[in-house]
Amino acid sequence: MLINDDATFEGAQTFSVTLSNPSGVGLGAPVVAGVTIGDNPVEPAGNVIDDAQNFVCQHYHDFLNRHPDQSGWDFWTNQITSCGADAACRDAKRTNVSAAFLLSIESQNTGYLVERLYRAAYGDAIGTSTAGGNHELAVPVVRFNEFLADTQQITQGVVVLQTGWEQVLETNTEAFITRFVQRSRFTTAFPSSMTPSQFVDTVNANAGNPLSQSERNQLVSDLSASIKTRAQVLRAVATDADLINSEFNRAFVLMEYFGYLRRNPNDPQDPDYTGFEFWLTKLNQFKGNYVEAELVRAFLSSLEYRQRFGP
Repeated sequence: MLINDDATFEGAQTFSVTLSNPSGVGLGAPVVAGVTIGDNPVEPAGNVIDDAQNFVCQHYHDFLNRHPDQSGWDFWTNQITSCGADAACRDAKRTNVSAAFLLSIESQNTGYLVERLYRAAYGDAIGTSTAGGNHELAVPVVRFNEFLADTQQITQGVVVLQTGWEQVLETNTEAFITRFVQRSRFTTAFPSSMTPSQFVDTVNANAGNPLSQSERNQLVSDLSASIKTRAQVLRAVATDADLINSEFNRAFVLMEYFGYLRRNPNDPQDPDYTGFEFWLTKLNQFKGNYVEAELVRAFLSSLEYRQRFGP
């Protein structure tokens, strides 16, 4: 369980865990257990997110869905504390450290992959924006709760640079995508009556047609000959280099909402996608340079982000 620190006095929080419907085993007593999360005896005077160690730990929770490994935690914390009392240096380092989590191998191969899988499977959603006048725009279809639950399945036990991490990631990814294509939402969108050509063409169109003609033909051939499964074809499209490049900026902005604010871009704090479109337009204008676009810094300094952890 990932428990985040904050500077708000809340008292003890309790909940119950109930075990039921066992499979292949018998349940002893008791089947209900109470869990209590104790609050800090004394809350810090300032906002805990201003502490370098807490800041880094929170990024492991928000972007990698795990507890920090000690070496990584120490390394990234030191990047910030090495500035000493130089406020401008610390601000710049916090931005760079934060972006490093979004751009990390671990994040790119877990959360970013999930976003592209949804794109390839279901195409775009349609949102509204008031930027430059009321209009509709194509937006990522994956929602925060879906993204979080699915990403956690891939990240389970993955710690990049730890011995054997590549195999753990591969095993998790393969198992997740196999389950993904067995969901009723997917089988409804892609009934078994679809021919291999129809399946590949639909997935490719949903993803914005990243496949070359030869890549498309090869996937149709592989699926027809049972060399590849539907799950493997979906993964091939989702990991196509052209899709990775074309979707990158849009996914980067989406991960800002998911990671920092823990919500969808059009949740009640923003009635539509105006904010999302603003930041995506700015990131595109700066050709993906998040520093010049001040994208990461803006989310880190936002009142909504800071209020997650206290005054």
